[in-house]
Amino acid sequence: MVKADITERASRRVRLSKEEAGEMVGIVFETIKEALERGEKVKISGFGNFVVREKKPASAVTPIPALTSRSSPAGWPLSGPATC
Repeated sequence: MVKADITERASRRVRLSKEEAGEMVGIVFETIKEALERGEKVKISGFGNFVVREKKPASAVTPIPALTSRSSPAGWPLSGPATC
């Protein structure tokens, strides 16, 4: 399920236009995101809890000897050798 599916269902249930429902769904997600960015825990009864956890960067060894790569906690590469 993606945001558009949630918007579609919300639109039908509360009889709003898709634009209005999309705006409301966006506001809910944005509110959750902002709370998490402030370091707050988000608890939605009957649904779940959301919290941001810090993780150490992962490292991996490639099949080529002596080449290692590191990634940031978010999974984006920090730096590394170019590969062909």
